[in-house]
Amino acid sequence: MDKSPTEPNDRTLKLGVNIDHVATLRQARYAPMLDSPNAEPSVLAAAHEVEAAGTDSITVHLRLDRRHIQDRDVFELREKIHTKLNLEMGNTDEILRIALKVKPEFVCLVPENRREVTTEGGLNVMNADTSLNRTIESLHGRGIRVSLFVDPDPDQVEAAAKTGAEMIELHTGAYANADVAGGEAELEELIRAAKIGHEAGLQINAGHGITLSNLPRLMRVPHLAELNVGHHLVSRGVFTGLGNSVRDMLSLMSSYDEIQCALR
Repeated sequence: MDKSPTEPNDRTLKLGVNIDHVATLRQARYAPMLDSPNAEPSVLAAAHEVEAAGTDSITVHLRLDRRHIQDRDVFELREKIHTKLNLEMGNTDEILRIALKVKPEFVCLVPENRREVTTEGGLNVMNADTSLNRTIESLHGRGIRVSLFVDPDPDQVEAAAKTGAEMIELHTGAYANADVAGGEAELEELIRAAKIGHEAGLQINAGHGITLSNLPRLMRVPHLAELNVGHHLVSRGVFTGLGNSVRDMLSLMSSYDEIQCALR
């Protein structure tokens, strides 16, 4: 039986599903005519599908170039989803104004480069100007919790803790894209960063490039609260259905507590 969107979830490790690439597919054909009755696939329908499968939050990235998610998507999701909304955004005045109107439960601040295919690395919090702190304060003023997307670098994690943000999302891309030997070294970096962040009082999330294949080893990272996964789930959904793709991920994630207990 499908999980109800409103059913409480007692899993320690939560899942946020990024549905950006549902919008990518829609924009490939309907970018100039989003009001068309044929504009598909529906971002909202995708959100409801993954909610029914048991996700804990919906993640979307409203980019300055609007390459996939559009303003109207964010407002519609805020109004009509049953679970929590996590808005990824660059530290820009334009997107900040929208975030303050939408009032998602969470905002994850990420670096943004117009030439990149997807987010390529973590924020340089150590060398950030004062606008980062102002943005965090503005979001807090609207009751929005803030996460910073950072590489698993101890100095960046410690700098993030000093900003007042409640959470970090560890960038797992280097781990996910490495071979087995390189992945082991990257995993050790993630473990170290998670411990430092936890000791500093931060909630530890992780995301980027996570798949069913690389997730088992990733669950050796301690103190994880939430994973944010998008491209892999949407890609598998082409063959299995989006809901089934999410259920498979949740099933694998359910062993996180057991793995952590065995490592202690």
